[in-house]
Amino acid sequence: MTGIVYKSTGSFYTVKTQTNESYECRIKGKFRIKGIKSTNPIAVGDVVDFELDTSTDITIGQIYHIHERKNYIIRKSVNLSKQTHIIASNIDLVFLLVTINNPPTTTSFIDRFLVTAEAYGIETILIFNKIDTYDEAMQDEQLYLQYIYSQIGYKCLRISSTENKGIEALKEIMTDKTCMFSGHSGVGKSTLVNALEPALDLRTKHISEQSMQGQHTTTFAEMFDLSFGAKIIDTPGIKGFGLVDMDPQEVSDYFPEFFQLKNECKFNNCLHKEEPHCAVKKALEEDKIAWSRYNSYLKILEGDDENYRQDIYNNDRIASDETRKN
Repeated sequence: MTGIVYKSTGSFYTVKTQTNESYECRIKGKFRIKGIKSTNPIAVGDVVDFELDTSTDITIGQIYHIHERKNYIIRKSVNLSKQTHIIASNIDLVFLLVTINNPPTTTSFIDRFLVTAEAYGIETILIFNKIDTYDEAMQDEQLYLQYIYSQIGYKCLRISSTENKGIEALKEIMTDKTCMFSGHSGVGKSTLVNALEPALDLRTKHISEQSMQGQHTTTFAEMFDLSFGAKIIDTPGIKGFGLVDMDPQEVSDYFPEFFQLKNECKFNNCLHKEEPHCAVKKALEEDKIAWSRYNSYLKILEGDDENYRQDIYNNDRIASDETRKN
């Protein structure tokens, strides 16, 4: 039998067939010794072949084959630095939810996520969520960030799940696609899914007032079929985003505004740091490239994985480009 993995709990997988029948499945033991360095050899969105074991009172499926993935989103495992974690696979669109202050989303986090999506060929749309909670200063900051990423070419949406703002436009974009919501805990992923499909009634929690961090409500990645023809993968909130196996020479290729200038640099192997006649540095000085983006690029180049084992909220709040420049 063949189906799509709709839920992963680490040891069990819910697989749905083309006839909409769902089965609880496990991986056959040999999967774990095939040299797969990921902490989860099977991810939500995978197409798998499985067979049913009817020898016991409870029918359990045994997954024995994964079909080739067209793409996937991956990051370094938080607890095991030498391993990776596949967040989801076979995605048409990924939506990164960004909030300004409740909780704060860093530009470093945004850029790392976008770099990974670019590397694996997945279109990403930024959702600036909870716009109904912003005061004037936060709204200015949100619009400024939206300007930066729109200029690069990323589509941006402004959403308020509680006031139903932007929901219909989002539905139109998602129709007939397999989509994924990602972002920090507390940015409103599950609340947004509920706004799109109230019948799902996913569990949500409020932001911790003491730490301004979200509280985990989604423990495992799970896919849902929505009534307007879309599939949505709701994922657990993530703090840091450690990049996986990226050569320094290729990092700038995943910054679209850097890549456009690459051929104008004097040296083919320009890293856009200290090299003379660098088109990227020239554009930076002329304010044609955002300083926050360049700072993110340098951090990635220097191998700083955003302290993904630590709490990134401590000191790294979103700042305007002018603040970062100074």
